[in-house]
Amino acid sequence: MSDTIEFTPDPEIRCRDFRIGCIGTGFIMADVHLAAYADAGFNVVAIASRTVENTKVVADRWGIPAIHATPEELLDDENVQIVDIAYPPHLQLGLVREAVKKPHIKGLLIQKPASIDYEGTREIVRLCEENEKVLSVNQNMRFDQSMRVLKQLLDRDALGEPVIATIEMRAIPHWQPFLSDYDRLTLLNMGIHHLDIMRHLFGEVASISVAARKDPRTEFEHTDGICISTLEFESGLMGVCIDDVWASPTGDDFESDIYIKWRVEGIKGLAQGTIGWPDYPDGSPSTLSYCAQETGGKWVTPKWNTMWFPDAFKGVMEQLQYAIRTNECPALSGSDNLKTMALVEAGYRSIKEHRPVRPAEIE
Repeated sequence: MSDTIEFTPDPEIRCRDFRIGCIGTGFIMADVHLAAYADAGFNVVAIASRTVENTKVVADRWGIPAIHATPEELLDDENVQIVDIAYPPHLQLGLVREAVKKPHIKGLLIQKPASIDYEGTREIVRLCEENEKVLSVNQNMRFDQSMRVLKQLLDRDALGEPVIATIEMRAIPHWQPFLSDYDRLTLLNMGIHHLDIMRHLFGEVASISVAARKDPRTEFEHTDGICISTLEFESGLMGVCIDDVWASPTGDDFESDIYIKWRVEGIKGLAQGTIGWPDYPDGSPSTLSYCAQETGGKWVTPKWNTMWFPDAFKGVMEQLQYAIRTNECPALSGSDNLKTMALVEAGYRSIKEHRPVRPAEIE
């Protein structure tokens, strides 16, 4: 029965063996990566960014011993074995080109999106493969606790054959200033989470159709603000991702309704839940409830106290360290992420050409 079923919302920390050098001191590094690493007991030995003053502040905050004046100087530090790069997507390829030349560097973790387009991502993957560096791309939603438990339900066929899956985001991201130069906005920088998790949960997408309009709140020019993506899988499963970055007007006197909800309906049951990210920095755990034949048709709601931000980022760095130690392919491999980027690129082609696009057209 369901009350005897055990779930693992958070992964086991199997490896803390490697010395980590961090490049970047923005929010995602200073407030999320390094908080997770400290809690997990990972060995962060060096840090660098574009601004030495910011680097010193973050190093002092987290007790990082080595401060480097530039990212390039950090890459030369032979004490660094893994490079964690949290830089704007258009700059990551240049850093990867330099990192793969360093014999002491065994692996790289880079932010999603790895690049601003499929071609740039493919070049990053090629460079790491040819230079025998283990590459992971930080698709951290895969380590969100509700997504991990949902994957466990799907893997043991608790819901039966999936029929329809939806992710509905009504939330207002903080767009970094550098995004104003890209034209590409929501699919590349927010929707990529949802497209990647659909692939992770259900396999490769046969075709994608995206309808998009500009977001009234975003002042700089962009193609894709609010996006609705419809995914068709070879199995017949239909997926829908709603990326509503408008959500509502804002203001102290406006009672907004901000959330991310998801739902999976299968032949033998259904599961639904929420993603806790919109509550950051106050924070709340993501949730999952499911009702299936194995529960006697009753709703069951597993509980956990950890959250996507920052706890999921422990698993992201741990899977890379474990892959290096065991000489196995990492769970968040560069080659797998290339398929997610092909899906994103297909989405942009769909917007431009007003038609369903197969990711195979990109690959």
